[in-house]
Amino acid sequence: QVQLVESGGGLVQTGGSLRLSCAASGRTFSSYIMGWFRQAPGKEREFVAAITWSDSKTYYADFVKGRFAISRDNAKNTVFLQMNSLKPEDTAVYYCAAALRGSTYNNWGQGTQVTVSS
Repeated sequence: QVQLVESGGGLVQTGGSLRLSCAASGRTFSSYIMGWFRQAPGKEREFVAAITWSDSKTYYADFVKGRFAISRDNAKNTVFLQMNSLKPEDTAVYYCAAALRGSTYNNWGQGTQVTVSS
């Protein structure tokens, strides 16, 4: 059973940075793609970034290109989301998710709150 545990959220001022972590366990993830999503109050959950575990191919939503970077540490089975130049509109609960490549995301973490103050 896949388990995903996020950490690293918090309160930061506009222009600040945070690094989110997602510790993955319960499976060999070489055939997986790992994603970050977010959900702001009153809004739908939206895609932020993703990385393939095997070859580190990355994907980003347009609104985070140039500001956020996704990476992974194979040895620690951990995926990171480095968030720079944060804006108040980045305020949301951020979720880590896992999917077999070619499938939908069906494994989710509990989420971590990111709040950016103006």
